[in-house]
Amino acid sequence: MSEQPRTSAQGHDPEQSAAFRRPEGVEGSFDPRGRDTPPQQGFEYTPPPPEALEKAFSRPPGSSEVLQRAPGDREPSEQASPDEDLFWSHSGDRDPWRNPTAEAVVGAPALAREGSEQHREPVPGPLLSTREVLFGRRVRPRALAALAAVALLVSVVGGFIGRITAEEGNPLTNPDVTLAKVEPGVDRPSGTVAAVASRILPSVVSVEVRLGAQGGTGSGVVIDGNGYIVTNNHVISMAVGTPDAQVFTVFSDGTRVPARIVGRDPQTDLAVLKVEVANPTVAQLGSSADLAVGDKVIAVGSPLGLESTVTSGIVSSTHRPMRLAGEGTDTNAVIDAIQTDAAINPGNSGGALVDGNGAVVGINSAIRTLGTDGQGGSIGLGFAIPIDQVRRVAEQLIRTGQVRHPELGVNAKSVTDGTVSGAQVQNVQQGSAAEAAGIAEGDVIIKVGDRQVNSANELVVAVHKHRLGTTVPITVVRGGRELVLDAELR
Repeated sequence: MSEQPRTSAQGHDPEQSAAFRRPEGVEGSFDPRGRDTPPQQGFEYTPPPPEALEKAFSRPPGSSEVLQRAPGDREPSEQASPDEDLFWSHSGDRDPWRNPTAEAVVGAPALAREGSEQHREPVPGPLLSTREVLFGRRVRPRALAALAAVALLVSVVGGFIGRITAEEGNPLTNPDVTLAKVEPGVDRPSGTVAAVASRILPSVVSVEVRLGAQGGTGSGVVIDGNGYIVTNNHVISMAVGTPDAQVFTVFSDGTRVPARIVGRDPQTDLAVLKVEVANPTVAQLGSSADLAVGDKVIAVGSPLGLESTVTSGIVSSTHRPMRLAGEGTDTNAVIDAIQTDAAINPGNSGGALVDGNGAVVGINSAIRTLGTDGQGGSIGLGFAIPIDQVRRVAEQLIRTGQVRHPELGVNAKSVTDGTVSGAQVQNVQQGSAAEAAGIAEGDVIIKVGDRQVNSANELVVAVHKHRLGTTVPITVVRGGRELVLDAELR
């Protein structure tokens, strides 16, 4: 077992008693002796305080009063009884200065009495002038006025120099320029595009076809006061034979009315509609036979659904055979077209081609384009059906609802030998006008009546130019010789 520290009879450690016991001759908690008394053996006092603190906090010279007296130093009148506690009196537990468990009591705030200096309202002082605020009282009023005058002069000179610099820094601008304007009231002669357009626009309509989720748009021209409108067959062909198909016409003033199909002709790509409108504006029909290359023309219609669009150009060519056939339509026509460079786009079909006098000379029907599947825009090659043919076909459709065309009764192809071009007969239909006239397979037709034939398409338009039952001389080349055969068109 380890050795335990030895203790005295009272249970105290001798080393601790030697370190913390009272000095010999001291019975209480405080040593009444002064610091000048030399310490006993085994005790050391703390070093003396600095001289400055000694002077500031030491007792007056000759004073023997201590902070707390030892119990033996009490006055005779203050001597406590044997039963009295040396440090606490009977009232000590109620003395907040001596009882550490006493509660703290908060008293009323220290307020100044009414009428004292602390409750007087502050009296506003005199207001400061601008000079005092900016410069205090260190600037004389005369110097301040001189400073303001200098600042004004600098600002005027700076503004003048800035204006000169701005004007010279940008020579392209001039604030003194005022644009002149002409007097109102423009004189538009009767032959101008604006004058012609104002007359023809009320008689040109937009044609809309609706078939379920599908639809198409085109144009049309009012040709009779009873509400008859001519348009292209390929514009309305999708609505033929379909009960739920709807056809509408929209006039230039925005009036929208339903239309009915009176009749149509796939061989000429023409159709006639009927609308119930009171006193519609009717277009004036001219003559396509009088047109010459270079004549001014105007195209009116609804390209790409843009109603009442007007474009202008000239007649580029006349009697241009063009075959018309489109996907989704039964049109298979060959027209003797008027070629124009007036801009024509999809949606112009069925619209009017007007001369300089405002008369309709053709019905716009086709364009030649560089786009695929005919979906490109105008490149200045537009084609219209001559109004002379339109008039004949429209009259028959309005009267009977159908059209009969004169036929020669042959199938032909375009040929040329380098010097002469024509339509070579591939076969002759039995009972046809060609068989009765003696036209044989292999013959090359070069002329019908007084019209020269250079291709198979031109043969068709040359024959359709005549009326049913008309006898027409047909010039053919057979075996290197020309023959003239008379054929009665049927």
